[in-house]
Amino acid sequence: MNALGHYTLTCFLLCASPPILAPRDAVAQRNAWVATWASSPESTNPNPNLPMLNLENQTVRQRVRVSIGGPQICIRLSNEYGSVPLLVGAVTVATPTDAASVRPDTIQNVTFSKRNSIMIPPGAPVLSDPVVFPVSRGAQISISIYFPKRVSTPTVHELALKRAVISQPGDETHAEKIDRGATSKSSILISAVLVPAQPSQHLVVAFGDSIVDGDQSTVDADHNWTSDLVRRWLKSSETPELAVVNEGLAGNRLLSNDDGVSARVGLSTGFGASALARFDRDGLSLPGVTHIVLLEGINDIGFPGAKIEGRYLADPAEVRTSEDLIGAYLQLISRAHAHGMKLIGSTITPCEGVDLPGYYSEAKEAVRQAVNQWIRTSGAFDGVIDFDAVLRDPEHPSRMLPRFSSPDHLHPNDAGYQAMADAIDLALFN
Repeated sequence: MNALGHYTLTCFLLCASPPILAPRDAVAQRNAWVATWASSPESTNPNPNLPMLNLENQTVRQRVRVSIGGPQICIRLSNEYGSVPLLVGAVTVATPTDAASVRPDTIQNVTFSKRNSIMIPPGAPVLSDPVVFPVSRGAQISISIYFPKRVSTPTVHELALKRAVISQPGDETHAEKIDRGATSKSSILISAVLVPAQPSQHLVVAFGDSIVDGDQSTVDADHNWTSDLVRRWLKSSETPELAVVNEGLAGNRLLSNDDGVSARVGLSTGFGASALARFDRDGLSLPGVTHIVLLEGINDIGFPGAKIEGRYLADPAEVRTSEDLIGAYLQLISRAHAHGMKLIGSTITPCEGVDLPGYYSEAKEAVRQAVNQWIRTSGAFDGVIDFDAVLRDPEHPSRMLPRFSSPDHLHPNDAGYQAMADAIDLALFN
């Protein structure tokens, strides 16, 4: 295990462990928490026009919606893409009334080794002490973070799809409302929320690209398919409690890292490490995980030769074959099975008509069809979700059904994401 991996594991253990434990009790405590919400950390490219990327002596208030509840929470913060130590001056949690406001009687301090502030080393995450903050299934939490000094290389998640509010100068972590604040649809630092685990709980990690992330779904409405799945699960009285967390990452690929592509095409955030590179951090290492749903591969097929504003997303010569993608899937399956986890495969959804020149072609469509046929018939996965069958137009299978498609013809709309959630066989998670 490398140094960062050891540090990450240590962070998770700190949340669950009191100062002194007998050896047998220590083993039990290591498995005492489960992720109820998560988000994949991303790097950023400088952009002087975005307030979230130019923080100094300011507070950011952001919200997350948990999938399962508990009497306490722990919060994981990430400086994993930071190049310098990052000072966090204060953190609070509260019950939100809107993006900017919280119920003042619910505000609680979040501490780190019993301190209100912490310096996070570059490349590292940290986990808070447990906070007595009861949350119910499907509830929202407001998390306010004060940054006393300039944040030069923030770790963010671009498609948080919830408005975060950025204060005027000062520590506003205990304010009932942050007035006159700038807003952002991205989040910063927060990468997981944990609650105490209970018997019979399962944790499903949705892992993949922007269609997992929920791109083109309505901001502040929680209408990506993972949120729809949580709501569907909550209505079911015959199933054990299930946590669902979203580790989608816009632009992500199975086989290729960002490698500066996003900066070259003028985007403010990166596409992240490849699925093969980030699978341990964003999938296998989450506390309590039992199942991973994988939906990824469309960008491996579509990026080579595709352009944004005349610039290539990937070299046209970097063509990916069906064998390339299948090899990546087999690696992820083996790694999940080595940890005793189930990996559920999802078919790649259609994209003809996408508004990125070069992203779609008949040759690329043939690769998608070959990969989907393997996913459906190989038996390699522990289960299959046929999202392609749910979203495609029966009369034109290389296109998304118009009533499920967003204007970009690549991502579903709210109705499409709901259809994806409704199509999932809940028995897959037994």
